[in-house]
Amino acid sequence: MSQIAEIVDKCRCGERITASEALQLWQQAPLWQLSALAVEAKRKVSGDKVYYNRNFHLEPTNVCLFECKFCSYRRKAGEAGAWDYTMEQVLDIVRSRKDSGATEIHIVGGVHPTHDLYYYADMIRRVRQIMPAAAIKAFTAVELNYMIRKASLTLEQGLELLKSAGMESIPGGGAEIFAPEIRMQICPQKGSAEEWLELHRTAHKLGIDSNATMLYGHIESIEHRIDHLMRLRALQDDTGGINAFIPLKFRSANNSMSHLGESSVIDDLRTLAMSRLILDNVPHIKAYWVMYGKTTAELALAFGADDIDGTIEDSTKIYSMAGAADTRPMMTIEEIERMCVAAGFRAVERDTHYNEIIYEERRE
Repeated sequence: MSQIAEIVDKCRCGERITASEALQLWQQAPLWQLSALAVEAKRKVSGDKVYYNRNFHLEPTNVCLFECKFCSYRRKAGEAGAWDYTMEQVLDIVRSRKDSGATEIHIVGGVHPTHDLYYYADMIRRVRQIMPAAAIKAFTAVELNYMIRKASLTLEQGLELLKSAGMESIPGGGAEIFAPEIRMQICPQKGSAEEWLELHRTAHKLGIDSNATMLYGHIESIEHRIDHLMRLRALQDDTGGINAFIPLKFRSANNSMSHLGESSVIDDLRTLAMSRLILDNVPHIKAYWVMYGKTTAELALAFGADDIDGTIEDSTKIYSMAGAADTRPMMTIEEIERMCVAAGFRAVERDTHYNEIIYEERRE
């Protein structure tokens, strides 16, 4: 039996693979085999279900202190293309979507130079007053670390304050690639991998669950991707607080790394499949359709993904500003259901914490 065949058998038996085995599988296994293995692993977790939610993104500002080389979203205060909504403008956006049926409000933005922890806690509190039934998933680890340090609080104190204001979950952004030699080149001002991991570890221990991400397809190697995934797997072993992993494809438009181009669809699909196989303890793998585009997101369902995010409702600019195909990202429930059926699966609506939502009219 070849070494690849032995690794394939380990995957099929549900045994954990090592970093060296993951590298061999990633580089040597044919694409069809990775698809078969990843779908098999996905079905053990979620059967024929593909999850989505009714959500919208709230991006209060793209003014940011940091100058990450891959970022097409960030602007300096006063620069063309910058926005910095007042509190009332933020609340008006929420009021306009009050009757949308959204069960999640996803809040992220830039690391703002003057807005502090108490400002954002007040924002969460006031957003929650308008839409009390919707879960608030807010702020990347980078944003949180900055605002909590600025308030001279411990991570525990800062996160508890935001939790008491109504924050239920945190997104996975800011992880990028954990390898310090890569971070130094693409986001030298951003916090370390250890800071990202510790923020999420602390949140999990306080009962705040999260997602996790990896930005791939730029200057990193496959070994760097595997190292990143292994660190996430170790965090999940420790806390169990990661709901979903989202591999984020680097989009090259309008940033200082545009000359690199972008990863191929085949590389995207290999990355999704290997993420499913390495992260054996993370329940869900998300194919974020806003980033991939709808066609590749549908393909991703044949490579281990069991979540495609949500309706979005044209409420995020992070990927459209970086050249994503959908310049006004939104999908109807009917589109999501058709996509899942076409891929051989069944669309299931969920809330932020992956509880299934069943409406009375659908039971009849």
